[in-house]
Amino acid sequence: MCFELLDRKRLGPWLVSLLLVGLAAGGTGLGAWLPSQAAGDEPTRELPPRPLTLRGNDPLIRHALEALDRGRTIFRYDRFGSQAFFSGALGLEEILGQVTPRQALALGVKVDAESLPRPIQQAVQQGAVDLDDPAVTRLLFRYSAVVGVVTRVEGEGLADLGITCALCHSTVDDSVAPGIGRRLDGWPNRDLDVGAILALAPNVQPFVHLLGVDAETVRAVLRSWGPGRFDAHLNLDGQAFRPDGGSASVLIPPAFGLAGVNLSTYTGWGSVPYWNAFVGNLEMNGRGTFFDPRLEDPEQFPVASGVGFAREDSAQDLVTSKLADLQFYQLALAAPEPPAGSFDLDAARRGEDLFLGRAGCATCHVPPLYTEPGWNLHRPEEIGIDGFQAERSPTGRYRTTPLAGLWTHTRGGFYHDGRFDTLAEVVEHYDRVFDLELSMAEQRDLVEFLKSL
Repeated sequence: MCFELLDRKRLGPWLVSLLLVGLAAGGTGLGAWLPSQAAGDEPTRELPPRPLTLRGNDPLIRHALEALDRGRTIFRYDRFGSQAFFSGALGLEEILGQVTPRQALALGVKVDAESLPRPIQQAVQQGAVDLDDPAVTRLLFRYSAVVGVVTRVEGEGLADLGITCALCHSTVDDSVAPGIGRRLDGWPNRDLDVGAILALAPNVQPFVHLLGVDAETVRAVLRSWGPGRFDAHLNLDGQAFRPDGGSASVLIPPAFGLAGVNLSTYTGWGSVPYWNAFVGNLEMNGRGTFFDPRLEDPEQFPVASGVGFAREDSAQDLVTSKLADLQFYQLALAAPEPPAGSFDLDAARRGEDLFLGRAGCATCHVPPLYTEPGWNLHRPEEIGIDGFQAERSPTGRYRTTPLAGLWTHTRGGFYHDGRFDTLAEVVEHYDRVFDLELSMAEQRDLVEFLKSL
């Protein structure tokens, strides 16, 4: 009878064998093999998974470590073929090869001290290096110590200069000197004046042809961005300024803390690999493959649709094969913990209660992601601001920004365009928009909690 039932339900020969063994052992079937549960006993709990061990013969661990290593190398040093644009078209190497270290540091360029030999690090710390000598800049390039810029030194000049992800999305800890130290990957470089650097290029004709304006106008627009800002939409819609006359550029965002976050940009263009492909092809001017039919809209994206940015097909694809490892590395970049003593602990605890409770912040900034799991976008009116930047994207919305690591990028202000100078102004804005009626003390507690993330 039992065997007929097993056969009818097609439970498989392994279960038949198990039943036979149980009967032979004097049991009464499968029940003999299952833990008994008397009345009142707790239900059987699943054991937690065993932690992974870093054994070199574990193929999963080996794959992960190799992917991390490749991804970090790509993030820091891969130009994606962008040297054809920055060196070949703009001629930027002619200028950067003659810039002094002091001038480069003033533009927000960072130096990776760990790429330098120890004697040079010590000489910099001791003030024994002439930061007004362009030959020192070329020496830094020779050691691949200039964060985010990769080039070849030829005599007193440079060649094949291209940029990497790290140019905008890494900084240093200033442990050797201001602007010189250990790399901090994923941190936004809010000192970097991308527009001012591009405006130095001897030839800006590629921008002239793309935007249909003269070279003087191009340079004026680039210089209007300011430190820590970039306009990734300018080459799509040609809008250089906001209706109020302010720059249309936005703050460089962090590239850490994105694991579990659906959309990776201020206005929700796409996920991490989407944005890497977008930037690698359309912003860094690398050589790769990219497809987004949304850019075919001539009304919203007149520049992009006019030049065919919706589909990029380079004969030699130097981008696509890097996307998986690059994403893996970026998702491994956790938001850094705030320094001890950088916030009031007691106030932060009170602020957390408000954040999770009466203030309602966690409705959108859901811990521990501090953004919504899922489609984390909102219409401009939902958050009480104008829709200028949202309308420059296909979504028409703003992403709920992940909040962890806020303390790393306070320079330049808050929100996508830095419209609020301080966290106190952000909290006051939401207090007003949502009629929270928080006291000034409660608002200060919320600020301390935000500083603690």
